[in-house]
Amino acid sequence: MLNELRPVEGARKARKRLGRGPGSGTGKTAGKGTKGQLARSGGGARPGFEGGQIPFFQRLPKRGFKNVNRKEFSVVNLSDLNLFNDGEVVTPEVLVARNILKKTQSGVKVLANGTLEKKLTVKANVFSKAAEAAIVQAGGTVEVI
Repeated sequence: MLNELRPVEGARKARKRLGRGPGSGTGKTAGKGTKGQLARSGGGARPGFEGGQIPFFQRLPKRGFKNVNRKEFSVVNLSDLNLFNDGEVVTPEVLVARNILKKTQSGVKVLANGTLEKKLTVKANVFSKAAEAAIVQAGGTVEVI
C-alpha cells in the first residue's frame, strides 16, 4: 500500500554535525585538521589553481579571433511560417508565444528553407535575400525591425 512505503533500512543517512564536541568525533576542528589554508574560513585555492604551476587553460595554445560583439540570431525558416493564417502579422514575440522559437537571442533571422504558401506580414531583424523574395512573391510584406 502507498501509505506503508518506507525507505530501505540504511538508505537515509543523517548528515554530519560538525563542531559539536569531542564525543561527536568531529568536534573542535570539525574535520578540518589543524591550521593551514584548508582550515581557514574561505580557505582553499580558486578553481583552476594548480599550486603555482602554469594552469591548464594557460598552457593550451590560443588560436583565432573571438568577436565579443557577435550577434547570435535565432533562425526561422519559411516552412515554419506556414503555421500562421493568411494576413497574420509575424513578430519575434508571436514566434516565441507559438513555440516556434524558444527565445530570441540578438534577434530573428528569416531563411529561405522550404516554401511559403501564406500571405503574411513578417517582422524580423534580418532576412536572407531569397527569403525576402519568397515572402513578397507569396503576396506578403517584409519589415526589418
